[in-house]
Amino acid sequence: MGRTLNLLIFKMEKKFHKKVLKNGMTILFEKRDLPVVSVAFAVRHGGIHEEISEKGISHFIEHMLYKGTKTRTPKQISEELEKNGGEMNGFTENVITAYWCKMPSDKLKIALDVLSDLVKNPLFEEKELEKERQVIFEEIKMYHDNPLRYVFEEIQKCLYDGTLSIDLIGTKKTMNSIDREKMVEKFKSVYTPNNMILCVVGNADFDELVDFAEKNFGNTLKGTSEKSEISVKEFGLKNEVKVEERKGIDQANLVFAYHVPLVEDKKSDAARILTCLMAGGLSSRLFEEIREKRNLAYAIKGGSQISKYFAYNFIYVGTMKENVEKVKELILKEFEKVAKSLDEKELNSVKEQLIGNYKISQEDSVLQMQSLLFAEMDGQAEEFYEFEKNIKEVKLEDVKNLAKIKDYSFFALVPKD
Repeated sequence: MGRTLNLLIFKMEKKFHKKVLKNGMTILFEKRDLPVVSVAFAVRHGGIHEEISEKGISHFIEHMLYKGTKTRTPKQISEELEKNGGEMNGFTENVITAYWCKMPSDKLKIALDVLSDLVKNPLFEEKELEKERQVIFEEIKMYHDNPLRYVFEEIQKCLYDGTLSIDLIGTKKTMNSIDREKMVEKFKSVYTPNNMILCVVGNADFDELVDFAEKNFGNTLKGTSEKSEISVKEFGLKNEVKVEERKGIDQANLVFAYHVPLVEDKKSDAARILTCLMAGGLSSRLFEEIREKRNLAYAIKGGSQISKYFAYNFIYVGTMKENVEKVKELILKEFEKVAKSLDEKELNSVKEQLIGNYKISQEDSVLQMQSLLFAEMDGQAEEFYEFEKNIKEVKLEDVKNLAKIKDYSFFALVPKD
């Protein structure tokens, strides 16, 4: 009874609504009074659901859905949204693939019509498929040539084997193995209403969104009476330390990372606090130690990748080649200090920082839309609004215990002499 009452109060305060249709499709909506709306159609499928042999197919499909439908050319898709004041894009992540746009709220119907057309009626024309394959090959090269992007891809390979050890975008080998037949088969099996989420943040009417979804995606669940979850492919945890040399770069780029509790574990909130404490901005411990005290780096950044399937914290530093080992030692020493001497005052300060960042992030309706999508993939979207409460409840000992780093992964890309 208490839980139900809390949800009712929560919905009134946050103006959040959620409904799972009879066809299994999930509708997420946050009401806002500004004349802007952000809309996304997402599918519960990403890199973590792919076999190693097909790695990159989710991202490939994302590209192809913008290449024309039965009623719209690629140009008509972009013009219909952009000429009405909107902006559009898509993204593929390990747990989800999404297609979104941000529009004036009085153009919501256009956004819904165009995006639903993309996820229902793609053509997958052979000629366009081969052209887009070449585009993705260039994208692979671009990411490889960007040291900052490259080290983040490589650190994941140091942390996991199996499907998580292959780049989300795929490889030349896996991309060449994906033909039209395989792509259409994957699309038909994945892009079904019971695997889809419609998420809207902005000035709209929830009942109208539900009505649109029921009319355009049906209101019966075909084939099964229960919502099916696409299986996660096999992967395992590991820890590796690697250093790679490359000609043509002047700076060493390094990432230090370590496994942390999954999102369903309350200690995952302690992990968020720890990464913020260590490298969350100019006031963080490592920024002070590495840059301010010793002038060893310009960029020092930290963050978390925490989901229901995998979770790790990371610290990035850009420094000179000869300082790589010294920087790693400073990182490890700082963790030791936190494990021994972190106090309630500093903990509460970092909690306020995280809570403030959380509030600021909600200003942008696109970021809020994405946050709700990822929260839904991790469990329930409404739990996103519990962030402040969860952070406040984190205990000092949980953060100090997580700082006792026993195993870690480390990857550095350094200049080759």
